[in-house]
Formats: sequence, C-alpha cells, structure tokens
Amino acid sequence: MKPTHIEHIGIAVENLDEAIKYWENVMGLECYNVEEVADQKVKTAFFKIGDVKIELLEATSPESTIASFVEKRGAGVHHIAFAVENTDEALADAEAKGVRLIDKQARKGAENLNIGFLHPKSTLGVLTEFCCK
Repeated sequence: MKPTHIEHIGIAVENLDEAIKYWENVMGLECYNVEEVADQKVKTAFFKIGDVKIELLEATSPESTIASFVEKRGAGVHHIAFAVENTDEALADAEAKGVRLIDKQARKGAENLNIGFLHPKSTLGVLTEFCCK
C-alpha cells in the first residue's frame, strides 16, 4: 500500500453555511459540491485547491462523531485523507503493520468514495483516512 496523493483535508465546522462563505469570500475558492452522508450523520461541502480538496463537515445529529469532535476540541482540522488504489487492501496492510483500525472494511463516504479510517492513537494523533473511487 502506498498513497498516491492527498485526496482531501477534512475540517469540522459548527455551521456549514458560514464556513462556506469564509472559504468562498475570504479564500476565493468555489464550493462545487454539498451533500449529506446520512449514515455518518454529516453534511459536507467541497472545495478544490490544486489537486487537493478541502472537505468541510457539519454534524447533522448530536450523535455524530463530528458533533463529538467539535464539542471536545472545537472546529478545526479533523482528518487527512490519502488516495489509495484499494481501500480494503490499504486497511489490511496498515492492520498487518500493527495499526489500530476504526474501519475493518471500506464503507461509502461523500462523493461516492470508498473510505476507511485508521485510529489516531495508532497514527501519532492524526485521524487518517484512506479512500478510492
């Protein structure tokens, strides 16, 4: 397993509409996609800068992991996602190397990507996501 590039940087926000305005009006980026991922209890907005995307995440439920993150740490960088050829293989490879997984198998995420997370306690405190189309 070797990541090909940074796919996106996930940023937890309290208010998606306000955050979109910041990224558009201050940073000059264009929001090209807003979608809800019901099973993850989040609403997302995407921006592209070069080959990397910025993903804003707003909780749609108090039980959302994003709601918990914002409550404990406040809004801010939530995770970094790496593009891989096969999410399941990348997860298995990381586990074989002793990394604790959040996801044992890929699941569907925003933009119809296959995603899987590594636990930050095994990744030097950085919530790490693998994803592929």
